[in-house]
Parts: sequence; C-alpha cells; structure tokens
Amino acid sequence: MTSEEARRSEKAGLPPGTLMHVGEKKTEKTRITVIDYDAAGFIEKEVADVEDCFPFKDTATVTWINVDGVHDASIIEKLGARFDIHSLVLEDIMTTTQRPKTEDLGGAVFVVLRMIECDDKGLGLMTDQLSLILGPNFVISFQETPGDCLDPVRERIRNGKGRIRKLGPDYLAYALIDAVVDNYFFVLEKQGEKIDGLEERLIAEPRREILHEIHLLKREMINLRKSVWPLREVINGLERLESPLIKKSTGVFLRDVYDHAIQVIDTVESFREILTSMVETYLSSVSNRMNEVMKVLTIIATIFIPITFLVGVYGMNFEFMPEIKWRWGYAFVWAVIIGTIVTMLAYFRRKKWL
Repeated sequence: MTSEEARRSEKAGLPPGTLMHVGEKKTEKTRITVIDYDAAGFIEKEVADVEDCFPFKDTATVTWINVDGVHDASIIEKLGARFDIHSLVLEDIMTTTQRPKTEDLGGAVFVVLRMIECDDKGLGLMTDQLSLILGPNFVISFQETPGDCLDPVRERIRNGKGRIRKLGPDYLAYALIDAVVDNYFFVLEKQGEKIDGLEERLIAEPRREILHEIHLLKREMINLRKSVWPLREVINGLERLESPLIKKSTGVFLRDVYDHAIQVIDTVESFREILTSMVETYLSSVSNRMNEVMKVLTIIATIFIPITFLVGVYGMNFEFMPEIKWRWGYAFVWAVIIGTIVTMLAYFRRKKWL
C-alpha cells in the first residue's frame, strides 16, 4: 500500500469537508506569492503570513494568489474562510488525486487541472495538481510542490505584454489554463523523441531491455491520458458556464484552448498506438528470429536423418553383411554420405529454403 493510499484509508469515515492532505508527504513550509495588477502597474511579493493576502479580496485590481504546498490545513482553512470557499472545495484542493473538473460555486468557479513535467533525472513524468479558484477580482491557485509551468504568465504580467493586464481575472484564469495545455506539447515533444529513439533501436536490434522501456513509456502514456482526456470537458464546461465571472469575450480564447486540448489528446492516442505497434513489432521480430533458428536446426536435422540411417545400417554387428568385406567399402560409405549432403543442400537451395 502506498503512502497516498494509506492517507485515503485514514480519511475514510470522516465527515465531508474534513481537511486532510492526501498525497505525497510534505514537510517544507507553504509558500504564498501575490501578484496584484491593473493596466497601470503591478505589485509582486511573497507574503510571510496567510493573513497578508486578505486585503486583496476587495480591491479594484486583479489579484493572483499562488499557494505552493497544500499540506498545511490551517492555511487552506484560513484562505477558504476569507475568500468564501466551500469546505468541500477545500477538501478537494488538499486531495491531490482529483480528476480534472470544473465546478460552478455561485460566487466563484473551481477548476482542477494536472500539470505535467519531464523529470530531468530520467525517472519519467512528474504530475502535480493545479487547483484554481476564480473570483470576482481574484484567482487563487494551489499546487502541491514549488515549480510550475506558469512562468510565461508571470512574465506577461511583469512586462505588460499582450492584453492580460487590461482584462479581468477570467482572462487570467484562461491564461493559466493555456499555459498548462501548452506545456503538454513540450512534454509530448520529449516523449515523441523517446519513442523515435526506441523505434530505431527496436528495428536495429530487438532486445528485452527495449521491451521494458516500451512498457514504461506505455505506463507514462496511460497516466498522461488520465490527465489530458478530461481536459476537454473542463474547458468545454468553462465555455458553456453561465456565470457572470466569465465574460463572453473570454469564450473565444477558451475555444482556442479547447482546440489545443483536442490536439494533445489526439497526439497522446497516436503515441499509444505507436507503442502498441512497437510491442507487436518486438514480438514479431523475436518470433521471426526463433523461426530462423528453428529453420536452421530443422535443415541440419533433415540432412543428418539419411546419414544416421546409413551409418546405423552399417553399424550392425552381423557376420554375413555383403559389403562388410569390401576393400573400398569405407570410402564408398563416405562417398554416399557426402553425396547425400550435397544433393540435399542443392535441393534446399533450389527450393529457396536456404
């Protein structure tokens, strides 16, 4: 049983809305950063205490509060109380195994996504749950570990590029979702390079180690599919959501993200089919090699059958065998043996069995 499963079992039977972290055990301090901006400028800072975020609830500017670390229930509870977030939503935020989804909370919109990164150490893909709370003038993002794919959004806010500083929190939420989806393309590009390399090695020399790597990649594709397959439902749900928090002008951008999500899903499905065909290619190559070995052994056995019969006959210990007293009998037998071998090899070559 994994530690994550153990935490789930500990939570079983507790009242709904009980705040308990479900995920990889963390001990580091929760990090909270705030970016508050409008068309004129922005403020970016890291706050030492969660209460320092509270004044940003009722401002005329747009505020992005990012929380790195959801294992501290007291911080999550205080944020929820101040920004009117339902306890069941807070419970989902701290349960880091949620399926991507969209929920309309009335005064806010709750979105769950999966961020995926390539591990530089070659240990596969790393996933992190990104939970977004879209409010009237704020977006709160929660993630389990520091480090994310959202730096392009931060840079656009800092540099004032594009329309992000001119539009509201719904556009900020779109930008964060778009950054997550765009990062999928980077991850898929890396996975595609791995698959191409494996395919070349598989064709050159099919080995058992390659089959093991293919199975690892297939497992990564399954996890990737679980993360991206519900994504179109999430984005489609946001686009169709009848909430005053999401303007119609943002719907155009959400449709663009939806198209990107479909491309990601199609690519994942293509990679899964390629990996499946690679397994079949490996098994076919192994079978062909085995057939070649069996072919050679069968030819050798077929050649030796008449020779074995011949030497068996002349190996019998009868006294009155006609050829037993021949002076050239031994040479004659060898001539018959060699002639039989040559004849059979010529016949096999004519039939293109060799």
